Amino acid sequence: MSAKSKEVNRGGHSYGLKSETLTPLETLGQSIANIAPTATPTIVIPLVFALSGGATWLAYLFATVSILLVAASINQFARRSASPGSFYSYAITGLGPFWGSVTGWALLIAYIGCASAVTSGVSNYTNVFLDSVFHFKVPAAILIALSVLIAWYIAYKDIKLSTRVSLALEFFSVSLIVLLVGVTLYRYGWKLDWAQLTLKGAGLDGLRGGLVLAIFSFVGFESAAALGSEAKNPLQSIPRAIVRSALIVGALFVVSSYAQVIGFYGNAETLDKSSAPLSVLADKAGLSSLGLLIDIGAIISFFACVLASINAGARVLFLMSRHGLFHSSAGDAHHKNETPHIAVTISSILAVIPAVILSINGTGDFDIYGWVGTIATLGFIVTYIIISIAAPVYLKRRGELKIQHLVISGLAVFTLGLAILGNLYPVPPAPYNILPYIFLGIWLAGVAWIAFIHKAQPNVVEDIREDSRAINARFGDGI
Repeated sequence: MSAKSKEVNRGGHSYGLKSETLTPLETLGQSIANIAPTATPTIVIPLVFALSGGATWLAYLFATVSILLVAASINQFARRSASPGSFYSYAITGLGPFWGSVTGWALLIAYIGCASAVTSGVSNYTNVFLDSVFHFKVPAAILIALSVLIAWYIAYKDIKLSTRVSLALEFFSVSLIVLLVGVTLYRYGWKLDWAQLTLKGAGLDGLRGGLVLAIFSFVGFESAAALGSEAKNPLQSIPRAIVRSALIVGALFVVSSYAQVIGFYGNAETLDKSSAPLSVLADKAGLSSLGLLIDIGAIISFFACVLASINAGARVLFLMSRHGLFHSSAGDAHHKNETPHIAVTISSILAVIPAVILSINGTGDFDIYGWVGTIATLGFIVTYIIISIAAPVYLKRRGELKIQHLVISGLAVFTLGLAILGNLYPVPPAPYNILPYIFLGIWLAGVAWIAFIHKAQPNVVEDIREDSRAINARFGDGI
């Protein structure tokens, strides 16, 4: 057993990280920040509307149900054990070390890709704000790099500071959106929009295409699981955070999409063509200053997502490195800050590189968001599918499998499979047509490396198994 794995068995399995320091509210803040709920009304809902039209609200309702199905599978594990490995640890418990490692690699792609993608949201809305107030802009690459640098510093210093900053930023930005949605519905007269409710002009293909993007809006909802025993009472607070984050943002997305469609009735520019839809709604409501505040809210929401993604990705990298899958230095914890400081630094560097390179080469912020975000989303969907399969396998081994578990798992895999299919057929325009294959290439490269390590170093497999047993035994759930 490696020295790092032996260290796991000392100090209550904290791995050198802070133990039970985060309140349930701070734990919830990690998941909500990783979703970046302000990003959906400002960027994603117009894209879903382009495909689904008046059925946009229904696409988000279906997406919410799909994510709750996934949450039910996740919580079969989260109610029984906790570690910074998140899905990596869960998949080990359910399917064994190899599939756990493969899942961890997909999750790394997802979190780091998500952090990279949303930096473009920071740069876009920062320049929208600077241009409207000071009449100048800053090169996007500089803003991207600056956002990651600040996120790195906060994540490096303190997880409690990270979650509190994320929660405060999201509360501010979401409050502004809720206010604007309320004003928009009030101006409409609080009457039902039957054109939307009867899905007038909406087709099945458009609804399916919109569902793919709607699921994209939720990715990262599970990231509270990456906090492990850093959360107080993790077997209760983490499962609750996972479900509550999905319910809270799901309700926000359904109501926001419904209100935004209403708000654009009679507007010369349609919702899917607007680059700042919430500012348009604010102007129509006679609240132009609120539109400016929402732009600020969008900046801080995107930044909160950068921070949350780096925190979550770093903890997965941290535990995988402790198990010997990557260089052992990434498995070190800072002796004073009690953070995975090297893993945080590596995750930050990997996050900034693609966004900065694309920006320097002239790629627009929305294209960076779409391209890198698609690759990240595929990483999330793959991990969600694996966990949805792992849950009933795990329950069967425990003698607790029931028919409802199989139904929930099957429905989750089916809806997530539709989301992957939506990225392949109908064949999307370039470069979206090649993005699934880029993800597949990156993922398979990691799978090949993992297979090599597992074969060449059998002690790695045994370390993973022993650590997994120790984690689960701590919570009275040995495997």
